[in-house]
Amino acid sequence: MSKNALPYRRPQATPLARRLEESRRFIQVVAGPRQVGKTTLVLQVLEATAQPTRYASADEPALRGREWIEAQWEAARLEAREAGRRGVVLVLDEIQKVLGWSETVKRLWDEDTRARRPVKVVLLGSAPLLVQRGLSESLAGRFELWYLPHWSFGEMRAAFGFSLEQYLYYGSYPGAAPLIADPPRWAHYIKEALIEPTISRDVLLLTRVDKPALLRRLFELGCRYSGQVLSYTKMLGQLHEAGNTTTLAHYLELLGAAGMVIGLPKYTRQAVRQRGSSPKFQVLNTALVSAQSGLPFGEARADREFWGRLVESAVGAHLANAAAAGACELSYWRERNREVDFVVSAGRRLTAMEVKSGRARETQPGLEAFAAAFKPARKLLVGGDGVSLEEFLSRPVEHWVRP
Repeated sequence: MSKNALPYRRPQATPLARRLEESRRFIQVVAGPRQVGKTTLVLQVLEATAQPTRYASADEPALRGREWIEAQWEAARLEAREAGRRGVVLVLDEIQKVLGWSETVKRLWDEDTRARRPVKVVLLGSAPLLVQRGLSESLAGRFELWYLPHWSFGEMRAAFGFSLEQYLYYGSYPGAAPLIADPPRWAHYIKEALIEPTISRDVLLLTRVDKPALLRRLFELGCRYSGQVLSYTKMLGQLHEAGNTTTLAHYLELLGAAGMVIGLPKYTRQAVRQRGSSPKFQVLNTALVSAQSGLPFGEARADREFWGRLVESAVGAHLANAAAAGACELSYWRERNREVDFVVSAGRRLTAMEVKSGRARETQPGLEAFAAAFKPARKLLVGGDGVSLEEFLSRPVEHWVRP
């Protein structure tokens, strides 16, 4: 599939187009996990607006240098001179792979601002943590950040005709969707074209990781235990690797920033206690679980325990991707043997959610205990006698947590 071949346009396209058509005031930064359609979306928007565009990518095996940015920028300036008042849009993809990119972009942007050159700039990056670090270090006040999360069930259904069961098992990578008719090929694609490049190129190549084997095993553990609470001490026992809880917490942060696996904190009104809590593993795309499970679709569907984990992971991923995009904050709650699967904070409004997935649980439902202690605005049951799983995943998270 080519960069701009997909006819489906994500909902974020309209507001992004509006911003690109406005006057040259901010650098537009589009960040998100690998292969969620960042490049496709931007090129679709620019094609629809018919703005002159220069596109270049730093996604090469060897890291680019600052001179690469300067060369692309100077070429854009020449094109802008010929385009007149319309100017040109310069799109720099995988920008985080250029060492010292933010300082160079700041200098060139400020030069164009003073000279009133009609060059608009869009930066794309698949390592949000590194992109955010560069923005905060050098580009404060000069950018607007767009975060593109993994695709939702509604988007996969609209673009590829996915059923609910297909979405639960095959997840939401658009590039992998045409391969589901050949499951072994699909699984190989997920592992070799998505998981491995994300870990080796978006994390290990660009961030200091003293124990890369430990990070890889932590990722596998996070996928295997998605939807479950695991203390860092138990993680070390499972991983059979010398390390400490601080290292594990840092590596989990890196995996989360790469759009793979996060550790949800326990809900508490005290932030210090929340940061020190045992995390609840949560994948951001259920394909990461299925592709590594070794279970074909039919066997996975017949395995009540495994399928239940996919259901819970899909609900959690729906919420976690909304949280990554800034729509809410996400945590879990557990007290003794009572647990609330997800606690969603939107401003001062709390929503407590329980998922009925059909699998055996080690803990008892805790909605009533949580409600007595924290007075949430809404208690929501997903599955069972509550909101159907299909309806829940079909609507944006804001629908369920806002007034």
